[in-house]
Amino acid sequence: MDIRQINELFSVSGQLQADDVAVLAKNGIQTLIINRPDGEGADQVSHDEIRVLAEQHGMSVHYLPVISGAVKDEEATQFKELLKSSAQPIHAYCRTGMRSVTLWALAQSQDGVGFESIQNAVARSGYDISGLAGRLTGLARSDAHTPSYDVVIVGAGAAGIATASSIQKRDSRLSIALIDPAEYHYYQPGWTLVGAGVFKPEKTRRSMGSLIPKGVDWIKSAVAQFEPEKDQVLLEGCRPVKYRRLVVAAGLKLNWDGIEGLSETLGKNGVTSNYRFDLAPYTWQMVRQLQDGRAVFTQPPMPIKCAGAPQKVMYLSADHWRKQGRLGAMDIQFFNTGPGLFGVADYVPALMDYVKTYGISLNFQHQLVKVDGDAKKAWFKQVGDQARDELVEVGFDMLHVTPPQQAPDFIRSSPLADDAGWVDVDQYSLQHKRYDNIYGVGDVMNAPNAKTAAAARMQAPVVAHNLVESLHEGRQVSQYNGYGSCPLTVERGKIVLAEFGYGGKLLPSFPKWMVNGLKPTRAAWILKERLLPEIYWSLMLKGHEWMIEPSLEDVR
Repeated sequence: MDIRQINELFSVSGQLQADDVAVLAKNGIQTLIINRPDGEGADQVSHDEIRVLAEQHGMSVHYLPVISGAVKDEEATQFKELLKSSAQPIHAYCRTGMRSVTLWALAQSQDGVGFESIQNAVARSGYDISGLAGRLTGLARSDAHTPSYDVVIVGAGAAGIATASSIQKRDSRLSIALIDPAEYHYYQPGWTLVGAGVFKPEKTRRSMGSLIPKGVDWIKSAVAQFEPEKDQVLLEGCRPVKYRRLVVAAGLKLNWDGIEGLSETLGKNGVTSNYRFDLAPYTWQMVRQLQDGRAVFTQPPMPIKCAGAPQKVMYLSADHWRKQGRLGAMDIQFFNTGPGLFGVADYVPALMDYVKTYGISLNFQHQLVKVDGDAKKAWFKQVGDQARDELVEVGFDMLHVTPPQQAPDFIRSSPLADDAGWVDVDQYSLQHKRYDNIYGVGDVMNAPNAKTAAAARMQAPVVAHNLVESLHEGRQVSQYNGYGSCPLTVERGKIVLAEFGYGGKLLPSFPKWMVNGLKPTRAAWILKERLLPEIYWSLMLKGHEWMIEPSLEDVR
């Protein structure tokens, strides 16, 4: 936690972790203001979890969530009233601290404090609010010192960094900026194995700075707004960055608050999820501790990040209980909002063999809507052909939740989004349908492919090729075939390697004698456990496009 002191009685920071609350209490903080909406990041501790810890230390807690780049005057007024009415000292936080600083600056301005005084106070803490000058003074913003790049990439996850490296590989002369405020980068496919005790969590995390490609500018900030008509994005604090080409690789949002009561009980009462870095170890703890009882695994409506993940954890847990001689004492239940076990029918027979072996009860068209961790109860809404008004109540001893997922808020409210909130692209070229100098890559866009790291690995060269060709008025367009891969961990040591493209077409990478993707194989497990992490860190993120040959089409 990096505490920035704005004045003697007010400080800000980026996202708090659980241990940080005790540090704030030791520093004498009396009031905590939370400005970050839940579900923005994979490593984000919910406001309810922070609230419980803070109140245990005697702090007052106020939740005033603000969407990045959309700080409203009325929110600043609310913030001002909290500053005046709350016990001091006060600490506020968001993802980077910038939203909290912006609220403070606007609150000061409402009280008649001059811009120079506000700017000086903020500058001493290391924040730049020059982009707010127009709003605080009423003067128009000057573009004289606006940074400008050939390529701006929003998001430094798997898709963003891979695309930056692939662009550099094709034209090293281009100026490129990656915009992302995160301190760490996560190998999220590894969290399934963390939840099974195969990987340590540290194996899946590296510092962001160590991964930014050499020669690429890392702008450690958050994008607040898109202005495609001006070929620029606005950062938090209203600072503009201009581009010739824009790549949106902002990922997706895990909507933990989309299930009533879930945020309050995550990480305790047997409620866990491999979709969060800090919770995957708790999954393994629960699997080891549970001697008997009911284990419930859930899957929300599509689309989600890695559609196989909700059942991967179920199979690995069941395999552990089998090997420990406890499977007969377990009641394993799978609740899927969808109508079937897996979206590509060819892989279902192999999966059903394991469902029968482990004695798993399948409940389709059941959507988790509410959790009471203390009572160890969950409630499901029946949808589709099973739709009924009354909820289905299910008790549990362990509950693994896959949260509902959606595009990030700043994407959903942007002119780049389709009606469902995703970046609106052509599914083959990945070029935006309305703005031809904008591309989408990874989980954030609306192409009908599986949202997996393997998909991003295939998409990055497509976007890189098409973007560079467009800058040089080239003749060829690269085509994405919808490829995605889902290594379904059916037991420790064996995987059903699902590889498919648009329309569920099978797209195996290996000959059947090496890896038969329709059957569980040891070879696929070795690929997942030993090879794919190294392929990710050392090849994909560095622009080495191993076994990737997107098709090309001459457009002239």
